[in-house]
Amino acid sequence: MSPITAVIITHNEARNIQRCLASLKTVADEIIVVDSFSTDGTVAICQQEGAIVKQQAWLGFGPQKNAGIQLASHEYILSLDADEALDDELQAAILAAKNQGLRGMYDFTRLNYYYGKFLRHGVEYPDYKIRLFPKSKVQWNDELVHETLLLPPDVPQNRLKGHLLHYTYFTIQEHVAKANKYTSLGAELNYKKGKKASWGKIIFGPLATFLQAYIFKLGFLDGGHGFIVAAFHAYGAFMKYTKLWQLHNEKK
Repeated sequence: MSPITAVIITHNEARNIQRCLASLKTVADEIIVVDSFSTDGTVAICQQEGAIVKQQAWLGFGPQKNAGIQLASHEYILSLDADEALDDELQAAILAAKNQGLRGMYDFTRLNYYYGKFLRHGVEYPDYKIRLFPKSKVQWNDELVHETLLLPPDVPQNRLKGHLLHYTYFTIQEHVAKANKYTSLGAELNYKKGKKASWGKIIFGPLATFLQAYIFKLGFLDGGHGFIVAAFHAYGAFMKYTKLWQLHNEKK
């Protein structure tokens, strides 16, 4: 059997964190929460659920997750966000792999929730994520947004059945606010990398994004939700490119 440490980062996640922690109890031998000074009761909920809580000023997504990994007692890390939870099938699959002895790293598909519905089409499904891995070989990078794992070529990758339930947005208002935040971070990241936004990207990028999400990836099969989410993806592309355009113009 291979013991597992679950690592979660939080900031004002009282709405989500109990659901996340409850889904981990059958598979995790240790749960570590790295909290950036929440003010909404997140810490109290984590402590009541038996998690080890470490307060850490915000370092960025990747560094914050790596700080939690450094606190782990066990080699294998199960990394979740506070708004995610393991469904029953995925809990069973992780438990079976754990009992057999974990080898390499493991991915599973994330099922995203928008405004009351889990969407099974569009650009976000299947949304495979590596979230179970050995800490001695795998770490998060230090990107400002959309952090990714640094994966060595010699670590085999396995796939587990089940879903990582991602409670993305409960309302359209939340989606608008987060889209504004993440497109600003994305534009800043691309600016630092020297990328530029051409008028071709500004004009045609959103259209291509919408067609990919709604038509080619069958987002229309999710009904009205599929249309709205595809439109948000197009809106996000437009905002990212125009904010990048603005950054370059401000520096002239």
